[in-house]
Amino acid sequence: MSELMSKAQFPVFQVYKELVYLDNAATTQKPLKVLEDEENYYRECNANPLRGLYDLGVRSTEAYEDARETVRRFIGAESTQEIVFTRGATEGLNLIAYSWGRANILAGDEILIAISEHHSDLLPWQALAKEKGAVLKYLECDSRGEYTPDALKAALTPRTKLFAMAQVSNVLGRLNPVAEFARICRENGTLTVCDGAQSVPHMPVNVQELGVDFLVFSGHKLMAPMGIGVLYGRRELLNSMPPFHYGGEMIEYVTRDSATFAELPHKFEAGTVNAGGAVGLAAAIDYISEIGFDRIVSRERELTELAFSEMKQIPHVNIIGSEKASEHHGILTFTIDGVHPHDIAAIFDADGIAIRAGHHCAQPLHQYLGVQSTARLSLAFYNDEEDIRRFIGTLKTIRRRMGYDG
Repeated sequence: MSELMSKAQFPVFQVYKELVYLDNAATTQKPLKVLEDEENYYRECNANPLRGLYDLGVRSTEAYEDARETVRRFIGAESTQEIVFTRGATEGLNLIAYSWGRANILAGDEILIAISEHHSDLLPWQALAKEKGAVLKYLECDSRGEYTPDALKAALTPRTKLFAMAQVSNVLGRLNPVAEFARICRENGTLTVCDGAQSVPHMPVNVQELGVDFLVFSGHKLMAPMGIGVLYGRRELLNSMPPFHYGGEMIEYVTRDSATFAELPHKFEAGTVNAGGAVGLAAAIDYISEIGFDRIVSRERELTELAFSEMKQIPHVNIIGSEKASEHHGILTFTIDGVHPHDIAAIFDADGIAIRAGHHCAQPLHQYLGVQSTARLSLAFYNDEEDIRRFIGTLKTIRRRMGYDG
């Protein structure tokens, strides 16, 4: 295993030596290299980017724009003008809904979203539909989480303006056929929004190969700092959209009565930008790129299969979604008969194991599947077999510790 994949590279595991961290779909831990690069930015380059013409201001701007180029290469965008820095995937989705949606969605139009979407990719469209008098529709999956092209074609109509879907579900771990669905939508004249929060950190993602119109992801799920994220949008679409926020740096010229706006992507980056976060994101991308997605995918697949096979042998444990480990992509969501997920998580925490419990910001999916809440383990490349061994060891004891005989 590459030394870069070792927990020794992550300071949190030196502080909490017995911690088993299995909540990576919520946020990932940060390698020392990322923390150092962000700190070094503030030590050596701290000035307001894009404004100061003095040496330190130029260095700050160069660091910020170099980070944008790193992101562009990482996701295969055509131009840095298509890379907008945001606070995270949530802000990116709200930007699309507010800026593109308000300008293009009319009364009677349809917005189609997958039933498995995170609330961040649901609530902006719900609010937009109510404001505009549009119709919000849901594309439903089967119990395994599978969506079919035929179901998408049946759901699309001439009035469907936008389709939103995560590339990987944060509950089911399922890899959705986004490229095929984007092609179907394009033939229907429907724009495609892809939530890449759970895919971009774990597998190669190329926006041109996917053919989507917009893609968002968050840095903090990709070993980067919190408070930095990315919106990719096709240049012609971004050019046609009004600004999301108004203020400093997103303008070209201002009079008492009007303003003209800066060129892409700065039109969407009002105010003092999170340059340190962008530098940290670039460092995280470089770190992941040095490891290589071939190793990352292989490692996370092995751990998923190990956890899945062990969980299937434990009575009263129910894995949500597919019966195939290969279709879970590092995320295993489950219930235990007779035990509330919050109690499950509390018992794991008592044993030094961090998992997540609740509806995972996907209540409509839980309602659709007929479960109120679930527990979830989610993996990253720094997890190891010992983490799985300890997880399974605790899992086997939970019903007994809750007073059941078996």
